[in-house]
Amino acid sequence: MTDPVLTRYGVFLRLRGAGIKAPVVALAAALAITWPPVHAGPAGQDSAAARVDAKKAFEKGAAALQSGDLNLAEQCFRQVLSVDPQSAAVYANLGVIAMRRKDWDGALKLLKKAERLDAKMTGVRLNIGLVEFRRANYAAAIAPLASVLRDQPDSEQARYLLGLCQVLTERFDEAMATLEPLWPQRSEDVMYLYVLSIAANSAGKKDVDERALAQLVKVGGDSPEVHLILGKAYLNHQENDAAIRELQRAAEANPRLPYVHFNLGVAHVRLGDSDAAAEEEFRKDIAIEPDLPDDYAQLGALYIRMQRNDAAEQAFRQAIQYDARMGAARFGLAQIYFSEEKYAAALREADAALQIAPDSQNVHYLRGKILSRLGREDESRKELAEAQKLMNQSLGKARADLGDKSVPNPELTREPQ
Repeated sequence: MTDPVLTRYGVFLRLRGAGIKAPVVALAAALAITWPPVHAGPAGQDSAAARVDAKKAFEKGAAALQSGDLNLAEQCFRQVLSVDPQSAAVYANLGVIAMRRKDWDGALKLLKKAERLDAKMTGVRLNIGLVEFRRANYAAAIAPLASVLRDQPDSEQARYLLGLCQVLTERFDEAMATLEPLWPQRSEDVMYLYVLSIAANSAGKKDVDERALAQLVKVGGDSPEVHLILGKAYLNHQENDAAIRELQRAAEANPRLPYVHFNLGVAHVRLGDSDAAAEEEFRKDIAIEPDLPDDYAQLGALYIRMQRNDAAEQAFRQAIQYDARMGAARFGLAQIYFSEEKYAAALREADAALQIAPDSQNVHYLRGKILSRLGREDESRKELAEAQKLMNQSLGKARADLGDKSVPNPELTREPQ
């Protein structure tokens, strides 16, 4: 039994045009096909009769889930739990219902319960990884996805999503090792080639990067989506003029293409063009994707540079509204409050940023300065020493950090709309 909503995960855009495969990762939902065994029935109830009733309720719930009647499905599965409270399959299905409702926190609790009851259910671990991905908790998604891949080395779905999570957590060498074996199956997939290029470029594997980009051009042709991806690739390579040319070609062909104006805004910032040009591009992308937190975070950083602290604070707050784990927005707020001598508020935001990005040298440095202004000199020295240690470790590496002019990759984290 498959769930058409949860078993097809798209990480970027619907790529149109002849010869372009849609960038989709198919994920198996943790749904039971057969009736699971009953572990125990209520005291005094005939176990055979209870089993029959529970089996009927389970089958009815499965049919309701398949047809999209989530309320009936939940009602039936909870009826089964009254007979068999230890059914991993029922908790797995309830977890899928929560996923379809986009109740990610609720889904995680149910799927974790299913995993505790039956650790061998690979589909449950796969869905746990997917839920953590949807919660933007990419680091937490890695362990369950890696465990699926250990049990099923040929799982293309788990391998691709694991590679994405490794890219998004900047584990680029690991991402290369995870993604490169997919070349025989996915070398005609534009999105795969793009992700592989990011991993290879950041891991210093120039030959793989160039091979992926050459294949991307060959497969993608002249579509606006491919010009967008090429523009982003040029941004990652620090070739900003070339990036703007490709991104403008994409925007001319499709002005409402998601992410194209976002990346144009980033390119304008990187080139030091007029602040108004960058702001206009981010605003254009917001008109297309009003809930993309990266647009607001970039606007906030731009407004700080323009010394428009009120506008920057509002933009960062909007970013956090759409993604509570956006460390760059918390860091930006800490910068604003520090500049305004609101040190208690600045420390609060720096602490929040540090929870999200504990290895950020910029956050440790700013937090050290804040603590010094608060008269907490011993703590300040420790923070500044940690910042220096992280800076020394990152020398010679293309390491992104909060507040640096790194290139965000929001297109890797979103489904097609």
